[in-house]
Amino acid sequence: MKKRLPYRIRNVLSDTNSRRVFTRRAILILAAQTGILSLLANRLYKLQVVNGDRYIKMAKKNLISKRLLSPPRGRILDRFGAILANNKINWRAMLIPEETDNVSDVIERFADLISLDEHDYARIQWNLDHQRRFIPIMLKDFLSRDEMTIIEVNSPSLPGIVIDVGTKRLYPLEGLLAHIVGYVAPPNDKDIAQNTILALPGMRVGRSGIEQTQENDLCGKAGEVQVEVDSVGHIITELGHVDSIQGQDVALTIDVELQKEISSIVADQSASAVILDCRNGEVMAMVSNPSFDPSLFDSGVSHAQWKTWIQDERSPLTNKAVAGSYPPGSTFKPAVALAALEASTITENTRIHCPGYYDYGGSRFHCWNKYGHGSLDLHGALKYSCDVYFYEVARRTGMEAIHATCDKLGLGVELPIELTHVRSGLIPTPKWRESRGHHWNVGDTIVSGIGQGFVHVTPLQLATYVARIATGKKIDPHLIRKRNNILVPQADPNYWQKLDIKPDFLKMIRFGMYAVVNENKGSGAKAKMDYHGMLLAGKTGTAQVKSVSRALRESGHFNSANLPWKYRPHALFICFAPYDDPQYAISLIVEHGNAAASVAAPLAREMMIATLKCDPAKNWEKDQSKNTRTETGDSKPPEVE
Repeated sequence: MKKRLPYRIRNVLSDTNSRRVFTRRAILILAAQTGILSLLANRLYKLQVVNGDRYIKMAKKNLISKRLLSPPRGRILDRFGAILANNKINWRAMLIPEETDNVSDVIERFADLISLDEHDYARIQWNLDHQRRFIPIMLKDFLSRDEMTIIEVNSPSLPGIVIDVGTKRLYPLEGLLAHIVGYVAPPNDKDIAQNTILALPGMRVGRSGIEQTQENDLCGKAGEVQVEVDSVGHIITELGHVDSIQGQDVALTIDVELQKEISSIVADQSASAVILDCRNGEVMAMVSNPSFDPSLFDSGVSHAQWKTWIQDERSPLTNKAVAGSYPPGSTFKPAVALAALEASTITENTRIHCPGYYDYGGSRFHCWNKYGHGSLDLHGALKYSCDVYFYEVARRTGMEAIHATCDKLGLGVELPIELTHVRSGLIPTPKWRESRGHHWNVGDTIVSGIGQGFVHVTPLQLATYVARIATGKKIDPHLIRKRNNILVPQADPNYWQKLDIKPDFLKMIRFGMYAVVNENKGSGAKAKMDYHGMLLAGKTGTAQVKSVSRALRESGHFNSANLPWKYRPHALFICFAPYDDPQYAISLIVEHGNAAASVAAPLAREMMIATLKCDPAKNWEKDQSKNTRTETGDSKPPEVE
């Protein structure tokens, strides 16, 4: 039997073992605590010492919220300060995502009160996916007073939603200057990618005309507000505020009063007219009829309206003055004459016989006067607008030489005017034709001599062409008169160089255009004008849009007035005045107007008289204290509805 140890000894041994266990546990706990404290110390060191500056900056960002403010768009004015495009206040509902915990619920509660369509939902979702949370999102624009009341009453259940003041683009003259001023529309994804400020609510982008070409000046600069927010994004106080800067005002060369006069003369005809200051190229008026209301694009064009526009054969959305391309008809003859004079293929005394037709290579080309004009020199050929004379002159001169002269006169080139969709027209050459896989025939040159065939120009080019002939200056048409309230250099007539054409040749052409209107039996006699002793010089043009067979023409039964409207010839007229001191140049095209002498010529006469009465260029030079129309460059607040 094993002998047990005494009780006291057993207690001593038990206490010794317990102390050993406690000591080991204490050491392990101490080691663990030491390790944890070391990790915490290391972490605190990194947070406070190594990365302290970084986290201080991040904390400040969490505390301060920066929000951008949309800038008002700059105004567009005429040369005397009349407002052509302005801003009108409207009210809108905005959602600031960072000020609400559940964006989706708030939007749904809002939609229960104010209806949102599929387009609204798609736009809102895109903004939520692509914008930072501090950028406000527009839920609904153009709120009525009743809708604003509903939102205010229910504001406790709509956290993050505020009613904000926005602006709508206003065009007080509606369609009168729509093709020049242009219009604005909401930005698309590409626009925002190029300029993130455009993501701000209510921002608009120019889509045509001056609104588009002068976008950088008109759009302005965004403002900024800094606010202190709490942990859930609610605003505590405003820390700083920088106002947005309104876009610059842009002053045009247009005289709105003259524009009204020219539009009333055109009336309801499908037509286009351009009036230039011959001396510096300023566009005084530019009409393209029919037109459209540009304000419809700001809030969205309905499908029905868009369909009506695009189905209208008169093309109301097209600025015919710069984008309409037409055969110039006989208005092209002065250019052919100048080319021939420069190439020395004729002189002013060269005579050509007109029997009423021109035969070449088995083809017969008719003169508009089937009885013929007899023997004519250059002056007589321009006066009577003899086709046969210019058939022969074109054949002698060749298209390469004609093209070179047209380039000097501004025909067949893209003129550098401050508009969109400017077409260059076409003055064809054999190389151009051959590059398209076709042979150039002499017959192509012959018909080009009277502005038919492949020759196409724009009304703006025709106005530039006649202005250059009138003054001998290589002016370019332009629409901007002032930038930052300072005249552009182009406004000075001395800015422009002289044409590389002999002055004597230009004088011959001007005298021929004088005869067209003022001499007995001139082809443009219905444009004859004597306004306070000032005379007009011009040239008619009737341009076919549908070919007529030789048999039908020679039958004596053909009358273009009996054709359907879209197949009738265009009626054209170009002119300048006063004849002895050219100041204004006009080009007019009446689409399918049929006869230029009876339709376009008298209209152009009325336009020139209206221009001389308004005399915008001279008014500008007068003492403004004596002028009833004065310029203003003062900034004005948006109009309140």
